[in-house]
Amino acid sequence: MRRNFLKGLTATLSMAVMMGMPTIATAQTAAEFYKDGIIKFIVPYKPGGGYDEYGRLISPFLEKYTGARVDIVNMPGSGGLKGANEIFNSPADGLTIGIINGSAMVTNELAEIKGASYKVADFNFLGRMVADQRVLAVSVKSGIESYDDILTSEKPVLLGATGLGGSTYVDAVIIGSVMGNNQKVIHGFNSSSDVRQALLRGDIQGMWGSWGSARKGVAAGDFRIVTHSARDGDANTPGIPSIFEYAAKLDNASLAQEVLVAWDALSAVGRPVATPPGVAEDRVAFLQEAFAKAITDPEFLEKAKQAKRAINYIDGPKMVEAASLATNLTPEVRELFVAAIRGEL
Repeated sequence: MRRNFLKGLTATLSMAVMMGMPTIATAQTAAEFYKDGIIKFIVPYKPGGGYDEYGRLISPFLEKYTGARVDIVNMPGSGGLKGANEIFNSPADGLTIGIINGSAMVTNELAEIKGASYKVADFNFLGRMVADQRVLAVSVKSGIESYDDILTSEKPVLLGATGLGGSTYVDAVIIGSVMGNNQKVIHGFNSSSDVRQALLRGDIQGMWGSWGSARKGVAAGDFRIVTHSARDGDANTPGIPSIFEYAAKLDNASLAQEVLVAWDALSAVGRPVATPPGVAEDRVAFLQEAFAKAITDPEFLEKAKQAKRAINYIDGPKMVEAASLATNLTPEVRELFVAAIRGEL
């Protein structure tokens, strides 16, 4: 009798499918959802730049570990703001991910830049690809041997920077405010590459920027690193005191350290990959696991090495912590950062 009942149920279900009638849905795992699907990977800058290369390096390996096709979509505009908004406001189905300029997005949010329709800490982070160490590079021709020379200089030290609110500008004015050194920030350069060219010409004496951007000039003997952001030492800058070491000697060391921790957190956000808020937890967990496997895949790491692209991975939960540190500031520190970002310092 039971066998006849099951036969009847099977026949009924088969007839329902044939007639287009609704049937009982079965639970779908995240792996099943992504298999043979299409993931849109947004790069908030034009093709050919660093963000684009990171996206194209990682996408084949995300395909490998998700089972989905990953399509790169370049969406330049407003210094990465357009792409970040697109990722944040995409449907919460987990089929849109993207790489963002985390530091720039944090500064936009802090200064309440018009058009920033996101909250950095609310992204679902898959993980961070890289966060480059910040360094103060000076021209060897400048005669500046160490950061102490800058601190004791009677003449203003000329530092170059891109536009107001850019990382090279924010680094310079934040550190200058904390340390109280005699400096003048020459801003308005179109790119950090233009600032480096001015440094080579002798138009300026130094600039803040990433180690990745400064290393070629250091290797060529044109630039010298005099201080940096690595609190616990770094293989790139052996024997060179960090700005934290200099700040520890100040009379207002406690406040200085508080500001520098927030500044360092801004850099630590780096270049993360994220999906919008509201995506189902199992899909976020699946994407985080796939991203972890992709970015630690030996073949990927070899390709990144060949492309001379540094990898400094942290996972999704640690990215949440970094974003929280960079955005949850005390009123006093926030006021300083906003003034720096808006070019009021």
